[in-house]
Amino acid sequence: MTEAQSTPLAFGQPAAAVPDWHPSDWRQRPVVQVPDWPDAEALARVEGQLRKLPPLVFAGEARRLEQKLAAVSRGDAFLLQGGDCAESFAEFSANNIRDTLRALLQMAIVLTFGGRKPVVKVGRLAGQFAKPRSSPTETVVLPDGSEITLPAYRGDMVNGMEADADRRRPDPGRLIEAYHQSTSTLNLLRAFTSGGYADLHEVHRWNLDFVRQSPAGDRYAQMAGRLGEALEFMEAIGISSASAPQLATAELYTSHEALILEYEEALTRVDSTTGRYYDCSAHLLWIGDRTRDPEGAHVRFLQGIGNPVGLKCGPSLSPDTLLRLCDKLNPANRPGRLLLISRMGAGKVETALPPLLKAVEREGRHVAWACDPMHGNTVRSSVGLKTRAFEDIISEVKGFFAAHEAVGTHPGGLHIEMTGQNVTECLGGGDAITEDRLGHRYHTHCDPRLNANQALELAFLIAEKLAAR
Repeated sequence: MTEAQSTPLAFGQPAAAVPDWHPSDWRQRPVVQVPDWPDAEALARVEGQLRKLPPLVFAGEARRLEQKLAAVSRGDAFLLQGGDCAESFAEFSANNIRDTLRALLQMAIVLTFGGRKPVVKVGRLAGQFAKPRSSPTETVVLPDGSEITLPAYRGDMVNGMEADADRRRPDPGRLIEAYHQSTSTLNLLRAFTSGGYADLHEVHRWNLDFVRQSPAGDRYAQMAGRLGEALEFMEAIGISSASAPQLATAELYTSHEALILEYEEALTRVDSTTGRYYDCSAHLLWIGDRTRDPEGAHVRFLQGIGNPVGLKCGPSLSPDTLLRLCDKLNPANRPGRLLLISRMGAGKVETALPPLLKAVEREGRHVAWACDPMHGNTVRSSVGLKTRAFEDIISEVKGFFAAHEAVGTHPGGLHIEMTGQNVTECLGGGDAITEDRLGHRYHTHCDPRLNANQALELAFLIAEKLAAR
């Protein structure tokens, strides 16, 4: 594993794969979905502090993820990318991190066991603190029934969600807090995945108490029993954790939307081995559906980093624009470099996705495709809470597989907002969550997430789809 240098090279040194690219180039491009920082001097001081801090991830780890995503693009592996909608400072705890990891591990076991393919595990963790918003302001109803219009909550990295004008003011000091929480999260994840918690012999213990009583939990327990028998057989013929370390550890990579470019630029380093720039805030960064202007700041920034990069593909994206973005983000057409994340909505996926699949396939672009069945299916419930119907999520996943089947391409992965907590934020599923129950445990700071039970149900459905292929 190669560590990246702790400080970037000076402008003009030959470090970037894109000619004449520098991490600050984005500042000369049109930029959207960024806060209006009120104190430029305070922001500059914070950026200077971030530049001196150690990298959160290393270049060698990002290159290893690129190799695994190349297998996803060939159909030889499946990507599972999941985690919080928006991480928060208030709900940060070892238990929450452990439970989300546990739910991801459960899903990965179901997908591997049922789909007979390696699963590449990527968390929306250790950096997913910022969110794009449809409006720069929002109207909040106060406890006394009155209303107040405030700057939109853009995630804990930027401002607070409290209905208070001072708390809603963008504060660059939050970038430092996000960095330190990401450091702690990564430390915990690495300890859990390498310290015995991810051992396949512990697969029974991953079943959360509230999931255990559900149909999906019962099905998982049966599968875990079969896996236990397989492990006992392997040990009987001399294959143990000592001879096969992958039985006792798990590889988990991190990802987030590269939205706050001041933060991303400050954590961009030059790899001492390859001389290339890497964004060391996460292993994989993605561009959202609102920030994918081919000539915009976010695309320009991701052009030059060596990390694998993702691109959200919504129903308004045309095949020509997608090909143009592929050329921008992956000019060398390198397998594993570019992940295309479809987020069409249940009613649009089977008509909007095939033209994109055909264009990419026709032009010979090497990409991995994943399905985000969350963001195109958000609705406002009758009780005023944002939610998503589990049946719509299932419908979009089925439509994603059907579209790939029709075109002859690989349905490579799943990208979801989920948590290991027993929340009631998405309607339906085995819990049969109804609108009147949404408020019981509605804890998200932004968008509704699947709970572990719903996520496990979804994993079983996808495992069946993979097995059928």
